[in-house]
Amino acid sequence: MKAPPYSTAKVDVVRVPDGETHDVVAVEEPLEIRINGVPVAVTMRTPGHDEELALGFALSEGLRPAGARLPDDFAANTVELDAPGFDPGRLARSFYTSSSCGVCGKGALEAVAVEAPRAEAGWTVRRELVASLPERLRADQGAFAATGGLHATGLFDRDGALLCLREDVGRHNAMDKVIGWAFSDGLLPLSEFILCVSGRLSFELVQKAAVAGCPVLVAVGAPSSLAVDLAADRGITLCGFVRDGRHPRDRPLRRARRAALPARGRRSP
Repeated sequence: MKAPPYSTAKVDVVRVPDGETHDVVAVEEPLEIRINGVPVAVTMRTPGHDEELALGFALSEGLRPAGARLPDDFAANTVELDAPGFDPGRLARSFYTSSSCGVCGKGALEAVAVEAPRAEAGWTVRRELVASLPERLRADQGAFAATGGLHATGLFDRDGALLCLREDVGRHNAMDKVIGWAFSDGLLPLSEFILCVSGRLSFELVQKAAVAGCPVLVAVGAPSSLAVDLAADRGITLCGFVRDGRHPRDRPLRRARRAALPARGRRSP
């Protein structure tokens, strides 16, 4: 399990009590996303799969990209989106995301509903399979194994086979890369798949899953209140606190209870 190229860097550190030595950390650099040569967003990310990141970001923001490529001027840390019919007027603000921000200031539930129909899945998944997904994800996190400083998103089929895994310093970037990969492979909407993330479930991750049409979202960590509300509104089953081989169960988390159970009208995995 090797870390992908350009995702890690060596730094000098002082270990206590051993003294000076070296360590490996995750790389974080800005990526400028352009459309028709015009910058529309900057995100702090771990280099690698930048075209996928740009595609996933564009889809999550309601754009209709046709593809992504290196810019004509070969500018470093820059990617060009091909977005036919793009109207710059719809950019009422400059997009700026950071490794801890995501979709700050967005119009929350109403804005997502415009771009994402309800994810009405007609299938179920076994709890034992759900419980196994974070461990399967962790087994392929090469950069995390080297640094301990990266988030991951994995796309699984209904039998639990890992189809795509991406790591990044930004949890939303990791998911954008997976969604961009799925777009390039013609797999959207993700109505027959499961997304699993290595951290907590925040609003922006549920928003991205909703736009991608994924009906099941699994996480090692806790959901936020708005993540739970959005999942219920869009028909997504959230499975939080899935770790150490344990599956979601009814536990005393009253406000986040729906995060461990299906959205209204859906059966439990």
